[in-house]
Amino acid sequence: MAVSSSSAVRIERLIVRRGATTVLDGLDLRIPRGGIVGLLGPSGCGKTTLMRSIVGVQRVASGRVTVLGMPAGSAPLRRRVGYVTQAASVYDDLTVRQNLRYVARILGAPASDVDRVIAATDLAAHTGTLAGDLSGGQRSRVSLAAALLGSPELLVLDEPTVGLDPVLRVELWSLFRRLADRGVTLLVSSHVMDEARRCDRLLLMRHGAMVADATPSALLRRTRTRDIESAFLRLIERAGGS
Repeated sequence: MAVSSSSAVRIERLIVRRGATTVLDGLDLRIPRGGIVGLLGPSGCGKTTLMRSIVGVQRVASGRVTVLGMPAGSAPLRRRVGYVTQAASVYDDLTVRQNLRYVARILGAPASDVDRVIAATDLAAHTGTLAGDLSGGQRSRVSLAAALLGSPELLVLDEPTVGLDPVLRVELWSLFRRLADRGVTLLVSSHVMDEARRCDRLLLMRHGAMVADATPSALLRRTRTRDIESAFLRLIERAGGS
């Protein structure tokens, strides 16, 4: 089946099981290229499983996941897709700069990229610090910096602002916006509903299913609410509670 060049991600009838539990049951989704897509929902609703499926590291029972026109996990996508997990992906016995230089060499990114992503994630004061000596929030920033190396066309960010102070959270969302304005597609998961207004489009999940796929303004109009958290609760009520 041909995939439109305008699609960053296309998911068809995706089923993922964990033991006897079906985590995603026949999910269909299309994400056009460009813009910030917020993936929201309570912990355990399937957000991380969906993101892992998109980057090709999740075992799926059936269905199709196509990313930038190729099957998820294809080798050429390694340089075109950046992925930040909830757990920081860093080498504790390397400094911040050494971690980023190592990833840059793997990706074939220019050496100048290391300084660029260090500045973008406010890590300049920690470049010589061993990753194992960093705080949780600082380690998360190193993972984000690594994902920004090169020129990724799709960024899959699993709760990238958890543990960060409010000022840095605002700065990172400004960075996300600049990337989106350059044509990068960002899929950003969060369980913090107040981050939703910064997104161009929202995907609200519950129990492994999509309960909404709309712009923030359209979602508020549809539910006649003033904030995204209230809109989510209203949708749950309409669906018949738990």
